[in-house]
Amino acid sequence: MEKKQLLSSLDRSIDEIRRISGGSSDVLINRFVAGGIHCALLCCEGMVSTSVITELIFEPITDIPQQKDAHRLFHHINEELLLSTDRPEVGNYDELFRLMNSGFAVLLAEGMAYGLAFGVQGYNTRGVQEPLGEGNIMGAHEGFTETVRTNMSQIRRRIKSPELVMELSKKGDKSETDICLCYMKDRVPKALMEKIRRSLDDVELEAILTTGYLRPFVENGSFELFDSTGTTERPDVLSSKLIEGRVALLVDGVPYAIVIPHLFCESFQTLDDYAYKPYYATFIRWLKYAAFLAAVLLPSFYVAIVMYHPELLNSTLFMLLVEAEKKAPLSIVTEAVFVLLMYEIIREAGVRLPKPVGGAVSIISGLIIGDAAVNSGLVSTPLLTMTALAVLGGLVVPELNPQVTVLRFAFLAAGGALGLFGISLLACAVLVNICATEDYGFPYMAPLSPFRKKGMGDTAVRSGIKKLQNRGFTVEEYHE
Repeated sequence: MEKKQLLSSLDRSIDEIRRISGGSSDVLINRFVAGGIHCALLCCEGMVSTSVITELIFEPITDIPQQKDAHRLFHHINEELLLSTDRPEVGNYDELFRLMNSGFAVLLAEGMAYGLAFGVQGYNTRGVQEPLGEGNIMGAHEGFTETVRTNMSQIRRRIKSPELVMELSKKGDKSETDICLCYMKDRVPKALMEKIRRSLDDVELEAILTTGYLRPFVENGSFELFDSTGTTERPDVLSSKLIEGRVALLVDGVPYAIVIPHLFCESFQTLDDYAYKPYYATFIRWLKYAAFLAAVLLPSFYVAIVMYHPELLNSTLFMLLVEAEKKAPLSIVTEAVFVLLMYEIIREAGVRLPKPVGGAVSIISGLIIGDAAVNSGLVSTPLLTMTALAVLGGLVVPELNPQVTVLRFAFLAAGGALGLFGISLLACAVLVNICATEDYGFPYMAPLSPFRKKGMGDTAVRSGIKKLQNRGFTVEEYHE
């Protein structure tokens, strides 16, 4: 649809602005005379800084000497005055409202069919704070905020190379959300960038309010258990991904960045791994792998062995389990499902409730419900222990928590129905799905599948920094 151009008549243009905005109270129209020309300065209340707009816009403009016409006035402003470092020209009403709602002040003058916009943003924003979801000990304590330009500056402070490119665009018919595409032009193949741009061109949403709105457009459309794109709220982590040849998407209003492509092994890596000695970092990494397997498989293994394969237990352990389970009125599978569902309900309640109340939920669930369930005989102590260990293991890899939660129930059902044979069948199906997952030709399971020996130095183990530096790694080596 063709965008309506600005009118040269100031009165008619202001009437059209009021009609489009519906008389919205936050659209401020300030009429004045500058250089003998009738002008109007438009802005959105709460989006601009009152002090900045007074000192840098109103005072200089009102002191302009007499001008012959509006063309001379705009020429004088552009050539003689530096009212703002960011001052685009406005030619239509769509652009005018988009800039006003982004914190710009727009100057219109009688006889001019375009306007001048000045960046005088002054809306309240959250400052740079420590990330809550990606804690670390030895790394930086800065996280992304909801302002996209602040996030861009945090990346630029860490990567000062001119090879770092940041492309701003708008997505969302109604929200007009700023989207920033970040990449190192000497590391990312042009073909990959073209594919990502084409994927973003397919975005025809009215509003983009979180990263979840965009991720389906830059991921493979087939069914995938795990996400082939990742997210991070740490600028130092994102900077390391960009240096490896990844592409990042920043969304205005969201303190998370989308990383393309994302690998399975990266969910077990943290920035602290590179601050410790290699032997300790390797130990922690293998501990996370074990915790992930325990989180998914431990309840199902317990159910399958007790129900179908008691011969795998020694006599003492078998008698302990029999003694504990014979008092429970429900089947082992029903017990396990009940305990896991109770945990998910408690976790969801703790997340959604206000923080002061969230602590009370944990106390009530742990001390009252858990203790009462065991003492009453509804749940056996060994089963509760296995479930607690599985839940604790899932917390070690928070990025995979949604997948771990669903797979835990799926493996529990398979183990309860067919024992270890059912668990093996489901494990094969899950492995096939994970190994088939890819994004723009980058296998999700690389460097494990397909196997890349060069990549194992930062996957199976954590090699020394000198070795990692000498190998000159980029993610392009995993491209098929």
